Amino acid sequence: MPMLSASEPIINTVMMTARQFLQLGEDPPGVRLELVNGEIAASPSANPNHSFIDTRLRRLLDEYVEQHDLGQIFGDVDTIFGPHDVRRPDVIYFSKPRLHLVGPKAFEGPPDLCVEIISPSSTLIDRRDKYKLYEAAGVAHYWIIDPEPRRLEAFRLENSAYTPAGAGHDADVLHLPPFPELAIPLQRLWRPQT
Repeated sequence: MPMLSASEPIINTVMMTARQFLQLGEDPPGVRLELVNGEIAASPSANPNHSFIDTRLRRLLDEYVEQHDLGQIFGDVDTIFGPHDVRRPDVIYFSKPRLHLVGPKAFEGPPDLCVEIISPSSTLIDRRDKYKLYEAAGVAHYWIIDPEPRRLEAFRLENSAYTPAGAGHDADVLHLPPFPELAIPLQRLWRPQT
């Protein structure tokens, strides 16, 4: 191991905790902050296509969940996935028995469902990083929506690992866990081209 000379500074870095991150306050305008492995990560706000899909899916799920008294649907809220990880899934579902995890500033445990809508800059993050994080944290269901090929993929946690739970594209109608009775007409999610 090389020796440091007396003139070389010793730099100690400390990972930020989820609790420290939640004390920062609101995000600056146009920027979305998350805590990733103890470091603050910034990403741009959603584009119109992303926002359209988010609004349509959230409306569809919220209506169904409320009608059947299943729990609550949320969007873009700080969610603690570990001591050094705070993410903000696009759509979040907590079943009624797990609503105690909804804290005043953040969600204090893994949701029953996390949905991520892929943006041009987030493909690897959503398909690899968040996939692994949500899996390790015990999120029972993970859906990934890719607007470009107009595709939705669903995964279910079984034996601590995600397995495919369904997929569809374009105008398919899906029935996915945790809402197997709900028909999801994918055509309603895609923004009409003008």
